[in-house]
Amino acid sequence: MITRPTQFYDAYIFDLDGTVYLGEALLPNAYQTIHTLRAAGKRTVFLSNNPTHTRYAYSDKLARLGLPTPPEDIINSSAVMVDFLKRTLPNACLFVVGEPPLQADLSAAGFTFSDDAARVDAVIASFDRTLVYAKLQIAFDAIRAGARFFATNGDRYCPVPGGGQPDAAAVIAAIEACTNTRCEAIVGKPSIHMTHAVLNLVQLPPERCLITGDRLETDVQMGLKAGMATALTLTGATRREEVDTSLIKPTYVIRDLGDLLPKTEGSGLNEVFG
Repeated sequence: MITRPTQFYDAYIFDLDGTVYLGEALLPNAYQTIHTLRAAGKRTVFLSNNPTHTRYAYSDKLARLGLPTPPEDIINSSAVMVDFLKRTLPNACLFVVGEPPLQADLSAAGFTFSDDAARVDAVIASFDRTLVYAKLQIAFDAIRAGARFFATNGDRYCPVPGGGQPDAAAVIAAIEACTNTRCEAIVGKPSIHMTHAVLNLVQLPPERCLITGDRLETDVQMGLKAGMATALTLTGATRREEVDTSLIKPTYVIRDLGDLLPKTEGSGLNEVFG
C-alpha cells in the first residue's frame, strides 16, 4: 500500500543508488521533487553506503544530473570510516580490501597502508570489485596476527541498471569465514556512526527529518532507530510485497520521490508552498 506524507519536514535525507538515480540516470520525479523542496527552503542532504566514489565524485555526478550539491552535503561510508578511525585508531596502519576512492579518502586523512600483515593495525573490508585471493590472504594473515577488523558498510548488493553487484557483505563474509573473527564495527547505514554524522550535518532534531531510501534494513532501519520519519521508495532494492512481510515498518511507502510531496486537495504545489 502506498502511503505518502501529509506534511513537510525541515530536512530531507536521501539515499543515492536506487533512490535518486540508477547508474547514470535520475529516477522518476527525483529532479522535480528535490528542486521543489529546495525552492521551499527545505534542507536536502545525501547519504550513501557506497564507498567506491568520494564525496567530490558524488557532488560532480549530482551536478551532471542537474542537482548541484556541495560535497559537504554528502556523507558516504568512506567519510564515516575516516571519522571512526580517527577516534578509534588514530595514525593506524591499514590494509584495505576496497577500491581506490576509499584508499584516497583514508590516505588524505593521514592513514598509512601496508601489505605486510605484521605491520597492519586494522583490516578495512568494503565494496571491492577488484577482490582477488591475494587480498583475502593478507587480510587473513593480518587478523590472525592481531589486527582489528572493521567495514565500511554491510550491503549485500549494490543496485545497478539491469540487476546488482555483490557488495561489502560478501567481502565481510569471506574474511569472517576464513578467520573465524566477527567484524568489530560496520560504520555505514544503519549504524549509530552514520546516524551521528547526518544529524551533526543537518543540526536538527531527528523528528524534523525525513530519510528516504530503497532498503528496509539500512535506510529505514537507521531512521527509525534515530527517531526520524522514514520513506521507503520502490525504485530500488525492495519490492512492495517485501514490506508486508518485514518487521521493519517505514513511516511511508512511496512509488518514487514524487510521492514525498504532500498535496492539499484541490491545490497545486505553488499554492502549497505559498
